[in-house]
Amino acid sequence: MRKLRNEELDRKGVEEFKLAGKTPIIIVLDNIRSLNNIGSVFRTADAFLVEKIYLCGITATPPHKDIHKTALDATESVDWEYVPETIDLVEKLKTEGCHVISVEQAENATQLNKYIPAKDEKQVLIFGNEVKGVAQNVVSASDEILEIPQFGTKHSLNISVSVGVVVWDCWNKLNA
Repeated sequence: MRKLRNEELDRKGVEEFKLAGKTPIIIVLDNIRSLNNIGSVFRTADAFLVEKIYLCGITATPPHKDIHKTALDATESVDWEYVPETIDLVEKLKTEGCHVISVEQAENATQLNKYIPAKDEKQVLIFGNEVKGVAQNVVSASDEILEIPQFGTKHSLNISVSVGVVVWDCWNKLNA
């Protein structure tokens, strides 16, 4: 087997991406410290035609060389917006009829493998700080909590890995 060259992958250009139909998923980053994690989330959002990313609290915003290093220009294709307070955004999105989901380890969390997203509802996926996770007031305000099942000794995954796992899973279920 031969690896494909980039020009053989038939990927969208930025303008074509912007015009394409989007997956009804919004990603919210709640106080993410690592610029490399932020850039990785942009790449994942681009790969799955995510509608928008909200950057909240201390989460840095483009343009920044360390975000660009891992985003590889996905900051140009994916719509994004900065909102100072995650809780304010959550309240706004809920009034717009979005299904707000914190990805966190919490009481009564739904295991990701058992989660079935409603195809007629926009899914808002909130991912939290590398150390503290999603803020408790945001978890409390969420419609649902998703937890990624894990079976080893560590208590969590890197935030960019978590975004990849959850967005792929939701995309796959929405497009089944």
